[in-house]
Amino acid sequence: MLSNGGNTGRVPTRRQIMIGAAAAATIAVVGPVAKAAAAPATGSGGQCTERYQGYREADRNLPYARYMAPRTTPAPAVVADAYAGPALAPESIPGFDAITTDLASAGYSTIETGYGRRADGVTFVAVRTVMPRVTAAMWDWWFGWHSTEAARYKLWHPDAHLYADFAEDRTSLDIPDKAKYIGNTTFVDEYVGPKLQQLGIAFRDPIAHGFDVPADQTIVFGRVGSSIAPVDLGWLAHQVRPVDGGAEMRSRFFLNLRGLHVPDVKQAACAVGRGASVDPTDLVLGLDLARDLLLHCGQEMNHLAGFLPELYAEFGS
Repeated sequence: MLSNGGNTGRVPTRRQIMIGAAAAATIAVVGPVAKAAAAPATGSGGQCTERYQGYREADRNLPYARYMAPRTTPAPAVVADAYAGPALAPESIPGFDAITTDLASAGYSTIETGYGRRADGVTFVAVRTVMPRVTAAMWDWWFGWHSTEAARYKLWHPDAHLYADFAEDRTSLDIPDKAKYIGNTTFVDEYVGPKLQQLGIAFRDPIAHGFDVPADQTIVFGRVGSSIAPVDLGWLAHQVRPVDGGAEMRSRFFLNLRGLHVPDVKQAACAVGRGASVDPTDLVLGLDLARDLLLHCGQEMNHLAGFLPELYAEFGS
């Protein structure tokens, strides 16, 4: 949260200007959005739906119910060890401008699993997950399929995922799986550690950003923002590429790289109606969040990989 210390004669930094602008935009938008929350209609279902923990009895009648686990699979040992260990040294963390070489189509980075914060305030998370029997195509399908209803999203992390919706439901369209999520936005409510987050993730074309993506690989690339406020918080990228016996996912998160976006007022109204998670002007994402995100990512990717081949064989294109 920003504080007003009066006129000190100091020239504000670019970071302070951006935070101030984001906070002002948030305040300007949240008030009207709250008023619009009475009866909005939006998203893939056409109306606001509820946020809820775990699965409901009605969920057990869905065709994919047999994949609904009561708890999330633990994170791999390498992730648990990084979570229990210290943060990365600030000088060891790559910059976001190096992400296309960090996630090159071959080779590895000096950091594959860990969390930390650079001297410039950028918070960083890296997670590598080995996934037997999995392919990149399965993940392209998953990202275009899972956000149309909360129960699908919960398959990924049944302990922490509460709500999901797409800006546009493209699941029934006769288009490539990548086209179902690239250029689309998913709106989710989830716990990352003890904190409830309400996020809008706008998926971008990784090739347009400069990534090399061979035919047997994929990179899911997105701008992470608030689903209530018109504030971008950072970037994520998940590279999936083949290894012996399956695939590996190399995930990256760069947070505190802020910006502004045009808000989806109807989705924001629904999010407010569900109960705003935190003060949307609290924009500083620190080491505690990075550490929790490392564990969360390790859990959800490891969990879904355990049955993604069967889920894809049954419901994939």
